[in-house]
Amino acid sequence: MSTLKITDGPLKDGVLVLGLAMSDSAGGLAIESGEVAVDSRALIASLTEMGATGAADEVIKFPNGTVRMMVFTGLGKKMNTYSHETLRRAAGAASRSLAGAPSATFALPSSTPESLSAVAEGAALGAYVFSEFRGSTKAEQKAPLKTITIHSKLVADPDAQSILERAKIVADYTFLVRDLINTPPSHLTPDSFAKKISAEVRKAGGVKAGLRISILDERELKSQGFGGIIGVGQGSANPPRLVHISYTPKGTVKKRYAYVGKGITFDTGGLALKPAAGMEAMKSDMSGAAAVCAAVLAIAALKLPIAIETWAPLAENMVSDKATRPSDIITIFGGKTIEVLNPDAEGRLVLADALVKAQASKNKLDGIVDVATLTGAQVVALGTRTSAVMTNNDEFSAQFLKASSTSGEAFWPMPLPVELRASLDSPVADMANIGDKSGGMLVAGLFLKEFINPDLAWLHLDIAGPAFNTAKAHGYTPVGGTGIALRSLITLAEGA
Repeated sequence: MSTLKITDGPLKDGVLVLGLAMSDSAGGLAIESGEVAVDSRALIASLTEMGATGAADEVIKFPNGTVRMMVFTGLGKKMNTYSHETLRRAAGAASRSLAGAPSATFALPSSTPESLSAVAEGAALGAYVFSEFRGSTKAEQKAPLKTITIHSKLVADPDAQSILERAKIVADYTFLVRDLINTPPSHLTPDSFAKKISAEVRKAGGVKAGLRISILDERELKSQGFGGIIGVGQGSANPPRLVHISYTPKGTVKKRYAYVGKGITFDTGGLALKPAAGMEAMKSDMSGAAAVCAAVLAIAALKLPIAIETWAPLAENMVSDKATRPSDIITIFGGKTIEVLNPDAEGRLVLADALVKAQASKNKLDGIVDVATLTGAQVVALGTRTSAVMTNNDEFSAQFLKASSTSGEAFWPMPLPVELRASLDSPVADMANIGDKSGGMLVAGLFLKEFINPDLAWLHLDIAGPAFNTAKAHGYTPVGGTGIALRSLITLAEGA
């Protein structure tokens, strides 16, 4: 993990990161160097000759007499004040490009606590490499940027160090989510996921930090009536698990939330087998579980006065003679029966179990959030960079959307049309697990809503596309697991 520092003194690193913006429609450039004085005229002349544009995600490096190397990262159109996400992405793009470098100083606009936080967070998030499973090529992989120094006049601000510490916590737990997602299913099963999270809870301080964890195995799940998790996982040689992490802060508890995350460690589609093309990305079908587990650990590390109950239902959806068949009927925890018309609509089944269990808490909840790579329809509707939010409580949704905007994660509110609910009716059970194909993302949300107490504020986050980046890296986002939803869940707790 990178080390984060802050300074307003003389430059000591051999690498200096500066912002580059488009200053006018004629292709002019403007250098944004924060508090660091540079020879803008000469640099702009050189950058213009090199064809620089200042566009977002553009990174240009060249040697300079003042430092060993200057790195210019695109900010897009020149603004008097740049959005925090613009700064976050620009810092991340530069940091990604500096893999192999021991250190760099980031001289980007960071004169306010919010902009300092954005630059630090973006730079830290961009310094990520996943090479755990490389063999003969591991030595060829460049290590992520080791030391990140932010040049800012806020060095004397009493909150500066806590801002950097928060950025480091956010980055560290984002990396945990990314690592879990990127781990192949040969090494990440429901059991190994649960053991990994148990180790992370111990590493975070365990009971001393207000954290407790319990894990139900397949025998306990079956005896206690978790029919969704058992039904999805029964076709696999790797049995299911249900992870429960609770965080109780010291002192006054302002609010109590439950976070529930879908944890399908690999999804073949079961007997509704998916096409081979693209199935390799189904190792990411546990992204929601990874996000909620890491979020509660980050919230504990930040010592927020919010109690969190986290539930991660874990299963592997496989094909075998024991796999759930189309038309089988299962019983969700709490008694509702489901006709499984499509074994590939499995995420909602494990979530249903966990949602009902979460609401059985002896402590009254102020809100419940589920996070899931739930539907391909999400990608059709919103693409691969914007996630969906569905809710039964507009006030809670507005609170979350404000948090997601602050965190820089893109979420968009989607409706739950009442007329689609009838498509989930079954002639032989309480419900079917699929309904109308049109508006499939919304139908999935309506399915989950059936397991929510109407008086409890609830959010359903469908992160199917944004959770796993199969295109090019951009900003602070690498190829593979992204860690989406983690930052919004933390910010939601901070604003409660």
